[in-house]
Amino acid sequence: MPSRRHFLQGSAALMTLAAGSQLLPGFAFAANPAAVLQRKIPSSGESLPVIGLGTSQTFNASLDNASLNPLDEVMRAFINGGGTLIDTAPSYGSAEAVTGELLKRTRTQGKAFLASKLSSTGRERGLAQFEASLEALQADRMDLLQVHNLQDTTTQLALARELREQGKVRYIGITHYIESAHDDLLAVLAKEKVDFVQFNYSVGERNAEKRLLPYCHDNGIATLINRPFQRAQLLSRVKGKPLPEWATEIDATSWAQLLLKFILADEAVTAVIPATSNPRYVIDNLKAGQGRLPDAAQRERIVQAFS
Repeated sequence: MPSRRHFLQGSAALMTLAAGSQLLPGFAFAANPAAVLQRKIPSSGESLPVIGLGTSQTFNASLDNASLNPLDEVMRAFINGGGTLIDTAPSYGSAEAVTGELLKRTRTQGKAFLASKLSSTGRERGLAQFEASLEALQADRMDLLQVHNLQDTTTQLALARELREQGKVRYIGITHYIESAHDDLLAVLAKEKVDFVQFNYSVGERNAEKRLLPYCHDNGIATLINRPFQRAQLLSRVKGKPLPEWATEIDATSWAQLLLKFILADEAVTAVIPATSNPRYVIDNLKAGQGRLPDAAQRERIVQAFS
């Protein structure tokens, strides 16, 4: 991933802990974790911090100390910074097992909002996959179980509802990661009642603004946003460029924060889930959930900056 210019302004301040905060030993966070914006899950009223943590590719690592120690710092930075939502999947290689081990190592299993997925065909395979996910995550239940990329949607959603009724799952949802699938997501949402829908949305991929985000807002469906940086493509466009002075108007201190604040400015967005294996980037991402968000004119400035 390209380096993030202007990531730290006042590095000494970054190591100052918020008074009274109960932080894990390890990587420190600069600001009060309570300052991270939270939004409510419409179906329950439960609040979630608007910045979550994705694990695709970044947590697909070996379960040895050499691989886990750097990711341990990522988990500590995330929890210390007020994050809770961790999104993973069986198809992300060892990401579920790594997530479970990191939560165990940092003794933060009760602090995480765990979201994973079903990507099987048929009820029995889906059930076996879910049970394997719980074992890998070292958890008794899943906070959010999502049908991954609309695979065998009707069967897997029915299974997810069964698991919710049994108390093994708290929320259910569906996901996809490409704009061409947005109409398919909407078709499922029109027929099936779910708590969450996850999809791609960014400065460079704005199709969700047309129908998907408004539909979720009007129908009380929580949204999780993936690919906020388009796999670092958007950050590559501004590599080496100084952050514009007007970024201070929305309390942004990095290009990544501008991208995340652009997304969060849409009130239909519940949370965004950038993935990273760098604890400093975790801190940077969480800071996007603090301070002011852009208005319509400022959002257009952000779009132009990445054009």
